Amino acid sequence: MGAVNITPDSFSEGFSLVPDECVGLALKLIEEGADIVDLGAESTRPGSRAGGPDAQVSSDEEQARLLPVLERILRSRTDAVLSVDTYKAATARAALKAGAEIINDVSGFRWEPAIAEVCAEFQAGVVLSHTRGRPDEWREQPQLEQDEVLAMVRDGLASSIAAARRAGIADQAIVLDPGYGFGKRFGENYALLARQNELLALERPLLVGLSRKSFLGHTLAPLFGGEPAPTDARGNASLAAMTAAILNGASIVRVHAVRPAVEAARVADAIVERA
Repeated sequence: MGAVNITPDSFSEGFSLVPDECVGLALKLIEEGADIVDLGAESTRPGSRAGGPDAQVSSDEEQARLLPVLERILRSRTDAVLSVDTYKAATARAALKAGAEIINDVSGFRWEPAIAEVCAEFQAGVVLSHTRGRPDEWREQPQLEQDEVLAMVRDGLASSIAAARRAGIADQAIVLDPGYGFGKRFGENYALLARQNELLALERPLLVGLSRKSFLGHTLAPLFGGEPAPTDARGNASLAAMTAAILNGASIVRVHAVRPAVEAARVADAIVERA
């Protein structure tokens, strides 16, 4: 899954509000081997107001950014499989009507529960993520023990699965995302990654998004004069974390740099096949 950020304020470089640039990037990611392109038009970086009643990006603005890009990608590549990163029911409806096939809700149907009924109506695939609080609360979350992290994520994902089922979404349409960096403090992400395969007990495929996350930058700090590695210097660390995730049960990986991820995934897959 290749990520395209149609925003002015993503945590990662490579974001843009220019439709031509976003469409060009999406087509490039497909050519490099992305099976799915994930379009996001509202940043959920730490500290943002996403998900709250005073969200900085309205549904109308989100759609104005998103739909022209989505429609132009599908005109250029009718076979493209597009996912839309949104928690807003109105945006999900508009995107699915325009040809998106998957809704990637970072809140796991918590911030706008009505989105579940929209996904059921369109028989869309859904990615349900675990998020601990809202982005403007993440930096203030208390530290958890390793066992507490896994239990929190497992229970939260189970609750999201239950919400999807109540809405009429079939199990085979559901993929789960542990939500690395989404309300987890630095070391908690490694505790979760080390035991990620235990989430397979929920009997749904796992998608992980580790690319360029801030906890990787903090791990690299000793190599950068004690400061966290900048976003554009986290590529190798992203590949290492992604490979570990595949070895621990991930079926889909959400990345920014597709070609190196495809190569690393092929090696990881070869190991998994012989385990």
